[in-house]
Amino acid sequence: MSTTRLLVGPFNRVEGDLEVRLDVADGRVQAAHVNATMYRGFEQMLLGKDPHDALVYVPRICGICSVSQSVAAAYALRDAAGLAPQDMPANGRHALNLMLATENLADHLTHFYLFFMPDFTRPVYADRPWFAAAQARFAPLQGHHARQATAARQRWFTILGTLGGKWPHTQSVLPGGSARAIDLAERLRLLGKVREFRAFLEQTLFAAPLEAIASLDNEAALMAWWQQAAPDHGDLRLFLTIEADLALRDLGRGSGPCLSYGAYVQPDGHAAFAAGSFEPAQSMSLPLDLDRITEDTTHAWLDGDRPLHPHDGLTVPDANKPAAYTWNKAPRLAGRVAETGAVARQLNDGHPLIRDTVGRTGTNVFTRVLARLLELARVVPLMEDWLRAVRPGDPWHQPATLPDTARAVGLTEAARGALGHWLRIEHGRLASYQIVAPTSWNFSPRDADGIPGPLEQALVGAPVQPGETTPVAVQHVVRSFDPCMVCTVH
Repeated sequence: MSTTRLLVGPFNRVEGDLEVRLDVADGRVQAAHVNATMYRGFEQMLLGKDPHDALVYVPRICGICSVSQSVAAAYALRDAAGLAPQDMPANGRHALNLMLATENLADHLTHFYLFFMPDFTRPVYADRPWFAAAQARFAPLQGHHARQATAARQRWFTILGTLGGKWPHTQSVLPGGSARAIDLAERLRLLGKVREFRAFLEQTLFAAPLEAIASLDNEAALMAWWQQAAPDHGDLRLFLTIEADLALRDLGRGSGPCLSYGAYVQPDGHAAFAAGSFEPAQSMSLPLDLDRITEDTTHAWLDGDRPLHPHDGLTVPDANKPAAYTWNKAPRLAGRVAETGAVARQLNDGHPLIRDTVGRTGTNVFTRVLARLLELARVVPLMEDWLRAVRPGDPWHQPATLPDTARAVGLTEAARGALGHWLRIEHGRLASYQIVAPTSWNFSPRDADGIPGPLEQALVGAPVQPGETTPVAVQHVVRSFDPCMVCTVH
């Protein structure tokens, strides 16, 4: 069996530069090497700076998930100051959750309508019975639902204009809460914007109330709901129709644990979506041990020859390093490859629909996209609750005094998954700052034991048709992880 090598990239509709090297034999991917092709150096920029400067620098890592970076930095500084989540005023907690949720849900909407679904309007699918509907809705720059989603996204982001002044690079996020208080009239206007977004989701994406989607408790219930109306009645039903025809659940399967730091911490300190490490083989979520997180640079163009915990991590370029093929490190959880993202959040939170579908087929193209759509249905009602809980006139921020020496960590959930900032302060200055982003986990290279990262494993077995230079199945697998490369290479 002869093997050919195929170099795919850069990928369009991806934040940052990505290249994938495929070894193909007998019409299938036999091995994959994922290359994050640029180096940025944010972790070095922060060295020697006043710790509060991180709140200015880190949002500029990315123009898509800048609030997530701000929240992780604020949480790390809060930890350094010795404040607990419960020390933050309730209004500040609600404000940060609202800003983070606004960004995350906008990302889910963008991913579905502008990144993922347009691939099903390619000529290769022209003979499929659903093609005309997909093209009418999702064709790049022309699909009428894609255009509606873009307009809804624009109006949705005005929430961040009120809460944070602007987006991206919002500057109202602080260790002890929010720098921007809102009054009663602003709260009512924000609630109106959330309900407008709910209306778009219920009319166009789901063609059903959000609560009806969130209450689906197994795959049989999902399939029964799908069959209650025409296959193209709402965009979720059209996606399920496409999945049933193409068997997307057979593409991009993962096998390892699914990692979540927990999302949207409430005033009592508990997360709305629970943290944990979900073990597919045991169908259960285990407590997360942060001390067992390491980063391996064996195959990265970075100095180092052994796995290090982020508190001890280094980011020193070595562009001529033998056997290296990416600027991305290889994060590992207790030495194991771990996947992160919306599917990991819903698995660890115990949502029955995602646990049932993953229990049947594992994490894959279908379950990753389904989990994102489910989060849209679950988080919008939470945002309505947070806005109703805001008490204008009450405090929004708890001042935080930083010590001259500290080791701290800030954890949050970006749209793409677990995001952690580890910092060390010495003599009142940042002596170390290490960032492990969701795409660092999902697009990691091989480690010292030669074990491929999640995407590298998920691509094995993907079909490659004769003559394909950018295999459509490979595109589906890559996009199911929704890569953000600029967050990955610091």
